[in-house]
Amino acid sequence: MPRRLFVFDLPDRFATGTVGEPGNRTFFLQARDGRRVVSVGLEKAQVAVLADRLGKLLVELDRRGIVEDPPAPIQPDEKPLDEPLNEAFRATTLTLGWDGDSERILIEARAPGDDDEEVEGEAVVEVDDDDEDGPDLLRVRLTAAAARTFVERAFRVIRAGRPPCPLCGNPLDATGHICPRKNGHYVN
Repeated sequence: MPRRLFVFDLPDRFATGTVGEPGNRTFFLQARDGRRVVSVGLEKAQVAVLADRLGKLLVELDRRGIVEDPPAPIQPDEKPLDEPLNEAFRATTLTLGWDGDSERILIEARAPGDDDEEVEGEAVVEVDDDDEDGPDLLRVRLTAAAARTFVERAFRVIRAGRPPCPLCGNPLDATGHICPRKNGHYVN
């Protein structure tokens, strides 16, 4: 199957969200520009790491005077994900960077590829955008303001999951869970 490249330069919206109940949620990254909507599936841990690293990148850009932190609070994005919610692919690799030429934050989500090489535990991929046989890719360039909105929403989405056990920190199900701090006895 030929490679699909989804490129969004300054999309109308870039957000993360879920479908399903806490404990059984599916996480998505979604970019929308006009009527074009692309949704990419990923894991909760990937959303958490992306939000954390993106927040740190924004702090560093502010510290260096490249992009200033706005004095006004962030306007939260509380809308649901856009329909249709069809997973274009499942992301295994996320890339985050700063494009100094366009002064935009660059985020890439990539599907697994057949040509991925492992080098000391890190995947190394050299795929040209014109290569028809590479893995599917979502590339988004954002302003700092859009990135801040994404980070705020991502942390809210992550916190909306199951509450943690007060003893061990593992997620609690509605029926409780087997807590290692209670030697395997249920905690409700």
